[in-house]
Amino acid sequence: MLQSSKVPKSRTVEVTKLAIDAGFRHIDSAYSYNNEKEVGQAIRSKIEDGTVKREDVFYTSKLWLTFLRPELVRPALEKSLTNLQLDYVDLYIIHFPIALKPGEELFPEDEHGKLIFDTVDLCATWEAMEKCKDAGLAKSIGVSNFNRRQLEMILNKPGLKYKPVCNQVECHPYLNQSKLLDFCKSKDIVLVAYGALGTQRLKRWLAPNSPVLLEDPVLCAKAKKYKRTPALIALRYLLQRGVVVLAKSYNEKRIKENMQVFEFQLTSEDMKDLDGLNRNHRFLPLQIAVDHPEYPFADEY
Repeated sequence: MLQSSKVPKSRTVEVTKLAIDAGFRHIDSAYSYNNEKEVGQAIRSKIEDGTVKREDVFYTSKLWLTFLRPELVRPALEKSLTNLQLDYVDLYIIHFPIALKPGEELFPEDEHGKLIFDTVDLCATWEAMEKCKDAGLAKSIGVSNFNRRQLEMILNKPGLKYKPVCNQVECHPYLNQSKLLDFCKSKDIVLVAYGALGTQRLKRWLAPNSPVLLEDPVLCAKAKKYKRTPALIALRYLLQRGVVVLAKSYNEKRIKENMQVFEFQLTSEDMKDLDGLNRNHRFLPLQIAVDHPEYPFADEY
């Protein structure tokens, strides 16, 4: 699955086409990545040249934090669809459970540079998401960065029509999300991993003193043993735990290499060793929203 965040905008069309040619069929983007026009253009060009049909491509978009008020949900999705020039998305997810002040700014700030929060009932947001599914604008709906309490709030909502099909969260050997994964499995919710390789060095968002996951000695030893890259070992580890993995790259060689994840299997002993790497380290803690009442990462999981 290709994630298009932080792919340089000028290369988005080319990279998305490369990914489709390499065999990727699940493409993950978002309103906030500001590249849906380019991603849509690439998908349409691969449909036009006969490489894929629309139904072969699984496209995910995300509802941004400034659109969590129920009346803003459908217009936000329609805006993404207009940018993509597509009739529907396969999956539409709430990007974060944190509502920000509506408007054009992705990160509205006051004069002191602090984020301006909004107060929204996430259950009402979810009802608006359900209506998007009923209208045929999204085939499936889900969430991202929700903790167990927030998931339960949706699942226990009176009159729930559709439960979230997935919860997309940061997940890798240093933050293996075992408790959240078990909870999601028990509720038939798919856990989708972003930052599966310990994330690229996004200076603005990165937790200070973050280790470099792909230089971990245990991971590197396994890579040597299987004659694969540390990245492939990290991706395979998640896949074998029943996690859907997003891989983010704009390097042609690595895009093709990522497909090798299906060509080998880790032994249960190696899986156990990799389990031992967990240190609950979050590379992307979204510190700027830590004071929000719905900040999801204060709970244990």
